[in-house]
Amino acid sequence: MKGVVLIGATGSIGSNTLEVVRRHPGKLRLVGVAAGKNRERLDAVAREFAAPHTSLFAEEGVDGLVRLATLDEADIVLLAATGTVGLRPALAALEAGKTLALASKEVLVLAGGLVMETARRHGARILPVDSEHNAIFQCLHGRPADASVRRLILTASGGAFRDLPPEALVRVTPEDATRHPNWDMGPKITVDSATMANKGLELIEARWLFGLPPEQLDVVLHPQSLVHSMVEFIDGSILAQLSPPSMTFAIQYALLHPERADGTAERLDLTRALQLCFAPVDLERYPCLRLAREALESGGGAPAVFNAANEVAVTRFLENRLPFVAIPEVIAHCLESLSPPAHDVPLEELLATEESARTVASRFADRRARR
Repeated sequence: MKGVVLIGATGSIGSNTLEVVRRHPGKLRLVGVAAGKNRERLDAVAREFAAPHTSLFAEEGVDGLVRLATLDEADIVLLAATGTVGLRPALAALEAGKTLALASKEVLVLAGGLVMETARRHGARILPVDSEHNAIFQCLHGRPADASVRRLILTASGGAFRDLPPEALVRVTPEDATRHPNWDMGPKITVDSATMANKGLELIEARWLFGLPPEQLDVVLHPQSLVHSMVEFIDGSILAQLSPPSMTFAIQYALLHPERADGTAERLDLTRALQLCFAPVDLERYPCLRLAREALESGGGAPAVFNAANEVAVTRFLENRLPFVAIPEVIAHCLESLSPPAHDVPLEELLATEESARTVASRFADRRARR
């Protein structure tokens, strides 16, 4: 029986995690659960699963999340908190030797080197929960990428506007952008899928999770979202992981690893007609992916600037205060004007760089909205 701490219980990842825990009461026990500000929902989850420890971020702040992440009875901490609030509990869990099931992109984007070094130093494991990284992890059988790997190939659905003429993007609304054709996700990540900023963040994550340089990381369009990612080896062989577009598959694999068990979602039926399509990504159509790759290649504080600027821009778009097409403009302005350090820097400097990026992004977004 594994003791599970779930940080971020009320979002889409949290809800899917609870499905997995319900499905396997003899294998998984929820010992701690945290949410942002929804006390009623948090208490309901704690009652249903008899979780003895809870924390509400709005009341306890990061200290409450750290307390849960280091519980003696916790074997694995699934981190699904949004934003950079997950960094401290992630580091605390690793320092305590816990297995970290990571669903929060910002943790590795902001401080990938520090996080991976902390895991190594304390003998802790990081298991990816993002479906793309989880797929690669499965294709590698949980082993590090070695000299036999030519490249990792992340698949991308193309988001809500993949079939929309580019000239029509100037008129899209937040309601349009948050209707994903395949996945049921929160509003921010759904917009990131439409701009493909999410795939850029995933490239940065993959660099840290699997230890490969940018030139061995690729992205291809795959509209069906059935192949979640692939690994190409030096002999030309490609291994792929397939499953329906439900996050329960990746979450369950991380929580039960290395064991497999019956899943919670409908299986892929290969007796029915099935179409798998792949195509290169048009970087003119998806400039956020190009900017993310540039940040990845620059290293240092550039990924933190990309992430912070994107968060500000997406928030403004969802609030109807910025057009969709201006999201990459905000990111590009921040990367050009801040000139973040292109080398590893202390965490305090990274946090300061990120805060500066938020300020610059907000000011530029205000000017852009007035045009």
